[in-house]
Parts: sequence; structure tokens; C-alpha cells
Amino acid sequence: MTFTSVNPHDPADVLGEWQAAGPTEAAAAASRAATAAAGWREAPAAVRAKALSDAAAALEQRSAEITGLVVREVGKPLSEARGEVARGVAVLRYYAQAALLPDGETIPAAAADQLLMARHVPVGVAALITPWNFPVAIPLWKAAPSLAYGNATILKPASAAAATALALADILGAVLPPDVFQVVLGGAAAGTALIDHPDVAAVSFTGSSAVGRQISRRAAERGCRVQAEMGGQNPSVVLADADLDRAATAIAYAAMGFAGQKCTATSRVIVEDSIYPRFRDRLAAAVEALQVLDPADGKTLVGPVIDPGSRESALAAVASSGGRVLTGGTALDAPGYYLSPTLVELDQPAGPLATEEVFAPVAALIRAGTADEAIAIANAVRYGLVAAVFTSDLGGALRLTRNLEAGMIRVNAPTSGVDFQAPFGGSKESSYGPREQGLAARSFYTESRTVLIVP
Repeated sequence: MTFTSVNPHDPADVLGEWQAAGPTEAAAAASRAATAAAGWREAPAAVRAKALSDAAAALEQRSAEITGLVVREVGKPLSEARGEVARGVAVLRYYAQAALLPDGETIPAAAADQLLMARHVPVGVAALITPWNFPVAIPLWKAAPSLAYGNATILKPASAAAATALALADILGAVLPPDVFQVVLGGAAAGTALIDHPDVAAVSFTGSSAVGRQISRRAAERGCRVQAEMGGQNPSVVLADADLDRAATAIAYAAMGFAGQKCTATSRVIVEDSIYPRFRDRLAAAVEALQVLDPADGKTLVGPVIDPGSRESALAAVASSGGRVLTGGTALDAPGYYLSPTLVELDQPAGPLATEEVFAPVAALIRAGTADEAIAIANAVRYGLVAAVFTSDLGGALRLTRNLEAGMIRVNAPTSGVDFQAPFGGSKESSYGPREQGLAARSFYTESRTVLIVP
């Protein structure tokens, strides 16, 4: 079976057609990875560090090419695509250095002449199942620590980001031993084969909650470690003492930038009652000011959604919300898959816009009587990835950060945006397993060995 990747800005522009791997091909890749892992785990840390550093230099040298590919393949606005590629370079350099950090610790033993230590060793083969919306950053923030800590790594990207994944494989393959990093193109059958393969010791997934739960159960049943970063229904809470203009600008972009196709995008805007009318007008104006068409234009901030099904699903969510559309709510008359940035005022925090991840340039606006009510509304969903609070009372903000049910909380900053050197992950149904990124990644891609040496 073959599949294609098309430009969502211009669906007539086909980036490529590839043969989809099935279970047999995926299993063969896992077996090759297991053979390669035996040598890579013995490579000195300095060798692994140099490989990642060389990959960073190669990605940086090809940054204009890869940026253009990201714009074309997933419709990411040029400014964001540049930033994503730059982040990929930084992630590779970060883990090149992390490979040289201490790989364990010594512990007082029972006798003075004994040596007791705990060392981190690679798990073996890691399978990475990644989405299309961050086709450079997400594969690299998973692959870089996996490789740095000595694992062979298999990437199964979303089909809509196949061309970008192959470009990354070209860069990493040039600096790594054969089969230490592989890309498997395919759908659910290939992913399932990797998850079930006995040589795969760890599975890291980013995608929808429904698929993440299935993968987590399947991997856990055979004792494979699993990490799943799933959906978000992220609130931005605006309190009465906030800088309203600053909040409106930040939230408009957090909700609508890259057509809202980020797990960290703002889905709900919860506003304290006393400032609600003033903020509603500011936010609607900020949303309307965002440039939508042509992601290759440096001024564009929104861009298309990935496919027609995503657009229709978003429009259906708007239609069934029961609220009032303040701006947007229509498909644009353009060749690509465009949806006008949409802000919907809800009377009650109910319906799909207030409870589910829509993954489109759509956000709900909800009124709250008090700050405590705003936090209660923010927490009343099954997701808990990221939340934002806009306020000038930093002491109050610290209190609210203890009460918000989210893995990441940002004060006077948009929900969107990730610091790769910090742990990344959510609570409730947004995450399962250990955190990603930063030094926290080591706990997933390695296991601890306690060693006692008696002379």
C-alpha cells in the first residue's frame, strides 16, 4: 500500500509517495535495531556526544531547506517553522552535552573497602511514534536523549510528516552507525508491530488520548516501558487585575497560531466577571488581526489546518457548542484547508468546545464570577496538560499554581511554547508515564543498575 503527503496550503502539491511498511517490515527494523544497539551501548559517551553535535551542525547548515519543507508539508507558518528547526538544533546540542554528565552515583556501602554504586544503562531499542504537527521538534526531543544515552532508535512518524522524517533520517544516519537510527513509514499496523516486538524495550508516543491509551495498555501488557503525551484542553485564566491588552495578544496567538494545531494551544479563555466585556472585545479584535493565508508569508501566523476532515470536525464542534460566534466560524474560500480563526462565547462551560480537544483555530470564551470559580472551571475537564494565568498579583498567582490541575502552568505567558530543558508532561488524561525533555528524559531511556563490588 502506498500513501502520499500533500501541502495543506495547496493540496495539488504532492511532496511524495511512499510504500507503507507493514508488520513484517516493522519487525525487521526492530531486529536490525537490536543488533545495532549492542554496539551503540558500548560506544563511549564522548562518541555519542560528538554524533549528536555533528547532527546539530548538519541540521543547522540545512536549516533553510528543512524550514521550507516543514512549511510545505504541514502548513506551519514560516516564523514558527524557523523556530522549530532552531529548537531542533538546540535540542541536539543539549543532549550532546547531557551524554557527558555523570551516569550514576556512589552510595555508602556496608564496609569501607566495598564499592556500592547505581549506574544508568540504556534500555536497548526505543520506538518513537510521533505526530505531524511538530515534525522536527518532537522526533528530535525523543530521539536525541534516546541516542545520547546509548539506545538504538526507531521513528514511526505520522504519514502527513513523512518527508520531514526522512530528511531527519538523512541527517542522523550520516553521523551514526548503521541501523542505530531508522525511520519506518506506515500506519497503525506498523506501529502495533513495533509496540509488540520483543526487542523494543521502550515506546514513546505523542498524539491523541484515545490512541495513547491503547498504546499504553498494549505496551504495559508485555512489560515494555511506555511514555504517552496525549491531548490537552488548555485554559487561559484572565483575572481582574491582569494587563488586558497583553493578555489578549498572548492568548489570541496561543489559541490560533499554527491554526491551533498544538497540544498546548489555548482551548478555553476563562475571564473574571468584572472585566469580561472589556476583555471580550480586546480578544476578538486580537483574533481578527491575525493573518491567516499562505504560511510561506513571513507575516502569516495562522495557516491552514492539516486536512479537510480536521476542518469539518472543527466546524461541527462550533455548530454544536450552543454559543455565539464572536468572530470566524467559516471555511475560507481558498484552495487549501483554511478555517477562519474562531472565538465562541459560551453561556456555560459545556459542549465540545469546553470539554474536548478540537485541534483547530477555535477557542471558547467563558465568564467566571470569581478567581476561585475560574480555577474550578479550568479544572473541570479530563485533561491537564498546561494552563495559563494572567494577573498582576504574583502572590495570588503562586497560590493558583498549586490549585490548577495541569502538568505545566504559565503565569502571564501563553499556554503554547515549550522549554526543552524543562520536564514536559501533563496530568490526568494528558500524560502517562515519565516526563519528557530536559534531564528528566534519562529516567525513561535508561534503567538503573545497582552494583556492589567486594574486593
